Amino acid sequence: MRKLLLRWLANAIAVYAAIALVPDISAGGGWGVYFGVALILGLVNAIVAPLVRLLTCPLILLTLGLFTLVINALMLRLTAAIAAGLGLAFAVDGWVAAFWGGLAISVVSAVLSALFGLNRKDDQKR
Repeated sequence: MRKLLLRWLANAIAVYAAIALVPDISAGGGWGVYFGVALILGLVNAIVAPLVRLLTCPLILLTLGLFTLVINALMLRLTAAIAAGLGLAFAVDGWVAAFWGGLAISVVSAVLSALFGLNRKDDQKR
């Protein structure tokens, strides 16, 4: 349970970083919105992204993995659409913003996961 909450916190901070770094990504309402968007993004990445990666596997292989950046952008756009449907003030204006936002979220989330020790193999066996 602790790891789940830490991962959620890391993703919320990553969403905040993307909003701060990418001009065409905006949110209103403070940390509640960041945590809501992080939850939606986590669900989208757990449910939709594996299916999209499976269907686009030839493109991923052909581009040596770079197509995953496009998939990350698509997942961020989908997250923004779901968040808007749920009444959260989160918007991603355009594909370029989604691309850079997805990249920022991926990098910040990976760094924070490493700092929090969320990717350790020895803890996953317990």
